[in-house]
Amino acid sequence: MSGQYNVDTYPLPVSVAFSGPDNTGKTKQIGILARRMGRAATSAGPLDHYDPRWGAIKGDGMARWWFETGPVEEVADVLATSYLERSRHPFSAPVRLLDRGIPMLEASVAATVAVREDLDAAQAADRARLLLDPYETDLRAAEEGEHALVLLHCDDSEEGTRRSLSHEVTVTDIYAAYQRHLHEQINRLVRDGRFAMSIRIGDRPTVTIQDEVRRLLAPLHPEVPGRALAGVHITALGGMSESGKSTAGEYLRTQHGHARLKIGYLIEDAAGRAGIHDPYRLGPIVQAELIVDALDRFCQAHHFLDSVSIESLHDFDSTAELARMLGPQLSIAYLDASEATRTRRGTAGARDVANRDLVKSARGADKIASIAHEVIGNDGPRLELERRLDRVALDRRWPEHQPCTMPVNALGLPVHLESYLAEFLDRTTGMRPLIDLLAVTGSGARGKYQHGWSDLDVLVVADTSALDEMRQILAELEAELGGVKLGMTVLTRAECRVGAVTSRILHVLALIGSGALAPLWSTPGLALPAPDAVTDVAVSLRDGIQAAIEIRRQLLKGTPDLRGLYKVTALLAKIQLRFSGIECPSDSDALIVLLDAERQDTSVVATARTERPAAEVLARLVLQAWLDTLPGETR
Repeated sequence: MSGQYNVDTYPLPVSVAFSGPDNTGKTKQIGILARRMGRAATSAGPLDHYDPRWGAIKGDGMARWWFETGPVEEVADVLATSYLERSRHPFSAPVRLLDRGIPMLEASVAATVAVREDLDAAQAADRARLLLDPYETDLRAAEEGEHALVLLHCDDSEEGTRRSLSHEVTVTDIYAAYQRHLHEQINRLVRDGRFAMSIRIGDRPTVTIQDEVRRLLAPLHPEVPGRALAGVHITALGGMSESGKSTAGEYLRTQHGHARLKIGYLIEDAAGRAGIHDPYRLGPIVQAELIVDALDRFCQAHHFLDSVSIESLHDFDSTAELARMLGPQLSIAYLDASEATRTRRGTAGARDVANRDLVKSARGADKIASIAHEVIGNDGPRLELERRLDRVALDRRWPEHQPCTMPVNALGLPVHLESYLAEFLDRTTGMRPLIDLLAVTGSGARGKYQHGWSDLDVLVVADTSALDEMRQILAELEAELGGVKLGMTVLTRAECRVGAVTSRILHVLALIGSGALAPLWSTPGLALPAPDAVTDVAVSLRDGIQAAIEIRRQLLKGTPDLRGLYKVTALLAKIQLRFSGIECPSDSDALIVLLDAERQDTSVVATARTERPAAEVLARLVLQAWLDTLPGETR
């Protein structure tokens, strides 16, 4: 929002009070939200701005006055006066953010008298109410003017106290006792319903809490942004000069759809909005907050984004703070290359690389490797770098899945094929398994196997070191196939994890990941990536293109291969249906569904497997449905 707040245009302003024990992140959450909202929000600042007595109190030692020398009546009066003066202070922004609401006054006074007068929780609460009785009417009015939000470590007072104190450098016995009582009093107020909104922060990162804060506050005023980097993953690239960060960022952009942003741009954009002239003179925590603020704005403006890469991480301390703020939403990838390699890549000579390295080292950029999620060696070929980046990108998008298995006899295959598969598994999955997984794919996996027509298609996951023994086993068992064509695809785990597979195998992995296809055997604990449905559909386009070409190759032959023409026609039908969200594993089902959608006669499907004219008619219909999706030519 810019300009003066107009009450005729916008809803009435609101005050939101963030309460909670010490070290629950109240001030940080207020700061992040206030910076993000700009002129639409104002922070009321600390309580000691609202009573002149705080100056002398702090000069004499605030802790000493609070717990020892100041009469409890005076402590209650200074606190109550400060809270009330703050509530009366005018503000013009649509949203005012308060650090500690009126219920915290009661909790603080009760915890103070509990320590000073050795009272239990109930006695302390009664004593606090008595001390605050002269202000009761004004305090009630002030509380009614606040929207109360409380941040808690957890619901258990003892555990909450432990967490609060763990953030302190030094802890006195008095302060520890105060925190214990404060947690008890706040939990009592929560039970009494004094806070309309509450958040348990647990071990969650800062931005996750900020997202929950915004979801709770957004209904209160339209100026409050609804989310904070929700569903967005950030890959942050670090490394010394010429280590390949720019190459990595561009690959993530072009191959994995990441928005590519520069950290310098993010810092300077957020600093400019906040009126900060030289953000690089600020501490690392503020720099990290500026990065997050700019990311938040950018991703809200581009709401369709779910993946962003930022480069280049330049400072160890700000990177560590960024990791604390973003938690699992951040992946740090450090590009590591030898000095000789980096010098060779530098276009301005060895001295230029060395000078830039000195600047980066002074900021601790080289130490970022110690906190990186991935350290990627980049002395080798570019292909190796790209496969490592594939793994970084796909680890998040393709969650790993431990497949459930099914017995061979559940497939409904002919007896001799069941026997063949059982014997193959016997020989490859003993005390020293040769393979990691075996799954039957194609029609054999779906109870649609047709003798004399179908192949036996099998996917095996195994290391290449097993190929020689597997070849021998296959040779010894070949006679048991009874002339059925075996189509065996062998892949390594690594190929699956980086997506270095054909579109058809990617579809099989997606089926296994969703549970739609169960392998016959899997080594205990094996986890394979489960490609997402969007990627599965998108990559199948290549198979559709190839199928459309192959259909015309077959039609140009004097005598097309009947089986080959039917199979490729069915494949093209399946792929077209997949783009409509329809999965038809059966060839005939897919052809019927597609023709029905195109309002074509489906009776041709019944004879297309055995009669060449019917197969050609069917192929032309399916091909035309594919071509109709293309834009027409203008003449």
